[in-house]
Amino acid sequence: MDQWLDSLGLYSFLQVLYQREFRAFTAVIVAFFIVILFGKWWIRILVKLKIGDHANFDHAELDALMKNKENTPTMGGVLLIGSVLVTTFLFADLFNQYVRLLMMAIFMFAVLGAFDDYLKLVSGHRKPGSRDGLYRWEKLLFQFGIGVIVAFMAWKYASVSDAAHSLTLPFMRTYVPGNETLTISPNLIVLGAGSFFVLSIFMVMLMSNAVNITDGLDGLAPGTVAIASFAMMVLSYIAGSPELAGDLLLPPVEGAAEMMVVAGASAGACLGFLWFNCPPAQVFMGDTGSMPLGGLLATIAIIIRQEFLLLIIGGIFVIEIGSSFIQIYFCKFTGGKRLFKVAPIHHHFHRKGWSESQVVIRFWVIAIILAMIALVTIKMR
Repeated sequence: MDQWLDSLGLYSFLQVLYQREFRAFTAVIVAFFIVILFGKWWIRILVKLKIGDHANFDHAELDALMKNKENTPTMGGVLLIGSVLVTTFLFADLFNQYVRLLMMAIFMFAVLGAFDDYLKLVSGHRKPGSRDGLYRWEKLLFQFGIGVIVAFMAWKYASVSDAAHSLTLPFMRTYVPGNETLTISPNLIVLGAGSFFVLSIFMVMLMSNAVNITDGLDGLAPGTVAIASFAMMVLSYIAGSPELAGDLLLPPVEGAAEMMVVAGASAGACLGFLWFNCPPAQVFMGDTGSMPLGGLLATIAIIIRQEFLLLIIGGIFVIEIGSSFIQIYFCKFTGGKRLFKVAPIHHHFHRKGWSESQVVIRFWVIAIILAMIALVTIKMR
């Protein structure tokens, strides 16, 4: 059979199709074109259903700045996340436990985000006295529940080795260098089940909310998520290769390299969404898109034991949610004074006079630099 296929030139072609790296980068392209091909059609449906956004800020001047976005279709995340899931189904190994975990996390967050968007935007009108989406405690409760599921499955799927349950910090070596047989570093911090769960749940809740908060200017969230997804592709490849992970003194995770396909699908779908979300945006992703993307990044980081590198790679997200947190408590402790003109911080710079494109592109530049710094630290151990 192999000789017959080889005689037709198909054997080598099938071998290429089987290669994980080929499938991962093909996923980038396919996810991109799925969004491009179906984008206009989905936007027309959202317009027909009158699912549009509304300016609703606590600053009259900022409300005026964002007034041109009113009635722009939202819930574009349905197409974005649909592209990620379809592409993953086509190109990833569905027998891989981590791929299944990622798809489950993405789907659960998408359902949560869609329900939140639905409560806000039914028929494009906010009825007097109706709730503006899920209450904060409700959203946090559901995110906590998803975090528990992710933490449990990641712990269950991880190998019994100390490396697979370690707390991996920048510049910290998982192994003692120079040995022919890899030896666990005596300085390695090995997490128990409780610590693993707490850290994992925190990361899932943090990143899903952080990406959600970052999605406030045209192109900002999809651009930064695309950058982070490409970086997570690299880290997944390293973690899934025992030889390469050992050479770089990082914890290996058997089967983790297959997550390259999912991360690639995320990157491609975000790039495709940028086609319609760049200024002036034709559609917004809404919570339906932003929360699953944040959950996806967090879940990958948990599996490959690189939570702290994700905080660097996703530094823009951390700064965004941090600025909102600081603003809230600064106002409380100072009797209403504000540290930033508006939070999250992208609106602060917009309010100061930066154009929307200036804010977005400069944040993209920072995101690229942060991703490069995170990857460089891999060699600095």
